[in-house]
Amino acid sequence: MAPFFRYLFIPISVLLFLAGSLAAATLDGMQIHSSVHGQGSRTIILVHGWTCDETTWQSQVPELSKTYRVITLDLPGHGKSESPKDGKLSMDLFARAVEAVRLDAKADRAVLVGHSMGTPVIIQYARLFPQHVAGLVLVDGSVRPIPSAKGGQSFADRFAGPDGLKAREAMIRGMFSPVTTEEMQKHVLSMMLGAPAATAVGAMNAFMDPAIWKEDVFKQPVIGLYADKSMAGNRDYMKTRFSDLEYHEIPGTGHFLMLEKPAEFNRLLRAFLDKVWR
Repeated sequence: MAPFFRYLFIPISVLLFLAGSLAAATLDGMQIHSSVHGQGSRTIILVHGWTCDETTWQSQVPELSKTYRVITLDLPGHGKSESPKDGKLSMDLFARAVEAVRLDAKADRAVLVGHSMGTPVIIQYARLFPQHVAGLVLVDGSVRPIPSAKGGQSFADRFAGPDGLKAREAMIRGMFSPVTTEEMQKHVLSMMLGAPAATAVGAMNAFMDPAIWKEDVFKQPVIGLYADKSMAGNRDYMKTRFSDLEYHEIPGTGHFLMLEKPAEFNRLLRAFLDKVWR
């Protein structure tokens, strides 16, 4: 099929997502891929989760970029971004990659949105670079260690070796809900299983690093957007960590709520952004 006609079969939301300008910040000699959509000084940085990439946000970018400058990126080792030479991934590295993208975009302050593993990434960013954080959006991500993370890093080992891909697929399928359509499932599986095994293991080890799980308190405006009866969400605990917290669970959604119910997700997110940037 000729390249032009191939695009006729791509959903319009994806075409709009692909229409942004591309950028490549540099961090420790690595190229960090990012895309910029929209204009203006009010900047939103969207951070994906474990073994995902910037297309996680294909249902948000076209809507948000009507009003805001929206930046998506691929974390080191993910998507089109390069991996560190020593192969070691960490939350500090991920947070510094976000900072490299912010600097490249010449944004002073930004609202950071983090899905799943992207939640501890943006929390780590807020620790390291608080002066550049206008607000935080936590999307079905953990703010304290999951039980499997308390005993060390052995959990990540299941994603290595000959059975690693099978273990990853089983874990990913467990994130789906009854409203995750077949098309969504194909997109998520292709995206997440396409990441190298070294990224799956290294990023999971970064997520489980005990050093990142602290009880510090954040004063920036924060909204939690979580799946229906999410295991990751805990409003009462989160209130002890985020002094200016708004919390919502979107009924009938699973872990990929921003893809499953984008209209409701975008409505809540836009209301928060309008409040932060008013």
